[in-house]
Amino acid sequence: MKSDNDLDSHRVKPEENRVQYVIDEGRRRLLKNLALGMALMPIAGAPLTAAAADAPLVAADDPTGKALKYVSDASKSVDSKPGSTCANCKLYQGAAGAAQGGCLLFPGKSVKSTGWCISWAAQT
Repeated sequence: MKSDNDLDSHRVKPEENRVQYVIDEGRRRLLKNLALGMALMPIAGAPLTAAAADAPLVAADDPTGKALKYVSDASKSVDSKPGSTCANCKLYQGAAGAAQGGCLLFPGKSVKSTGWCISWAAQT
């Protein structure tokens, strides 16, 4: 016959029960938040692209634009390679065929799709 000490060693102690409950609650909350975040991700990105299209254009006297030698017409730049424009740059955030759109280098401002700067990088 087993002694009381042997039975006690196999019982779940109330403290262990509480810890397991807290871990399970935390895990459930994390999974719910992840599921909600994944569901809302496409919705969250929509206002950002719409806001960039309505943002003011980069001005000719913009300090960042000057530092990056930004021009609104790539054909007028002596440094640009033929065919390299903002529209086919991987940093350009505008919609295909749009006249202007956002750029990762100019937060809160728009660039012309026909523009160019020294940070131009081909889309992959």
